[in-house]
Amino acid sequence: MSSTAPRLAVIIGSTREGRFGPVPAAWFAKQARRHGVFEVDVIDLADYPLPHELPAVSPMVEPNPPRPAGTAELTARLDAADAVVIVTPDINASYPASLKTAIDWHFTQWQRKVIGFVGYGGSSGGLMAINHLRHVFTELNAHTVREYLIFPKFFLLFGPDGELLDPAAPEAAAAAMLDQLRWWSSALANARELSVSA
Repeated sequence: MSSTAPRLAVIIGSTREGRFGPVPAAWFAKQARRHGVFEVDVIDLADYPLPHELPAVSPMVEPNPPRPAGTAELTARLDAADAVVIVTPDINASYPASLKTAIDWHFTQWQRKVIGFVGYGGSSGGLMAINHLRHVFTELNAHTVREYLIFPKFFLLFGPDGELLDPAAPEAAAAAMLDQLRWWSSALANARELSVSA
């Protein structure tokens, strides 16, 4: 992969005990590497515990407030991303608190970037979480792509080796989303560069 390749951050959003998130995240990361456009960086929020209590100053006022020790690497990895894919379950018809905390501790790291989603859960397959996250990222001036990937009743879809039992449809959905992420990440990177040089 070229050093100039756009960087795709795949974020494992759930940190709860017994979580399934690393499995679809690893599967999607493999699809992204096979797609051949992005340099893929899998970010596990469990590696970067953040307090739910936010600083007194809003990130909208101070975009890079002092963050807890040990999280500078997370911020740097988000900064470096040209595109982001959030891997999230449905929890009580929405997304995990750990994911909202990581989002709220950052601001410029999401702005003018493209976001995609991989969901998993019961009958909804993570779609309720994805719909809520679209509103959040719109507020943060990010662009969410139309295509998404969901795994309803995920516990019936993956084998013990982490591979899908019937991969054809999910592979097609992943490729469609990656195509959209490629187009938008290129367009937004060019726009960000123009705005800096203007």
